[in-house]
Amino acid sequence: MIATASAVAFVVYSCKGKLAEAESLILEDTPVQTVDNMFIIHSENGKIQLRMEADLMERYERDTVSYELFPKGFAVYGYTDNELLETEIVSDKARHLKYKDGREKWEAFGNVVVRNLIKQEVMETDTLYWDQKNEKIFTDCYVRMYSPDGFMQGYGMESDQRARNSIILKPFNSYGIIVQDSTAVLTDSVNFIGPLLKK
Repeated sequence: MIATASAVAFVVYSCKGKLAEAESLILEDTPVQTVDNMFIIHSENGKIQLRMEADLMERYERDTVSYELFPKGFAVYGYTDNELLETEIVSDKARHLKYKDGREKWEAFGNVVVRNLIKQEVMETDTLYWDQKNEKIFTDCYVRMYSPDGFMQGYGMESDQRARNSIILKPFNSYGIIVQDSTAVLTDSVNFIGPLLKK
């Protein structure tokens, strides 16, 4: 009988300790939803348009805005109308804000890399914004752009969301131009199906 009473006392004491910890939570800083290993595919008319992957998504609710935070980074892949992988965007962190008035805003920050795999162009910056409604990406930060034709850098960039026509708004005066062999054949190793030819 004495052993049973001590066991009950232990259980009550343990529960009381856990309740005290729960009361100290700040609800505004606590996500209302978390998703591990997120994988999303957006398609139109049966054709894939966009793919997104993230190790962790946390959703928060506020009075005027709700947002999804990707604290471990995310990767977005854009496809052509022929379902070829064209664009890849990766970053250390990202956030998707949804305002009560219907506006939305995507932000990627920390080592943002945008690749157009078909044009073999790479852009690097610290922060990138995606205007989903107008289908464009942009930044005001320092930007480096690499392409088969050369290297450019400067501040600010605008492009369509597929990174087909990227423009540096305030380029530096110094840039590099690469002279290429006009007979060279470029192979899209991401979308290529079949054996790669030996060099």
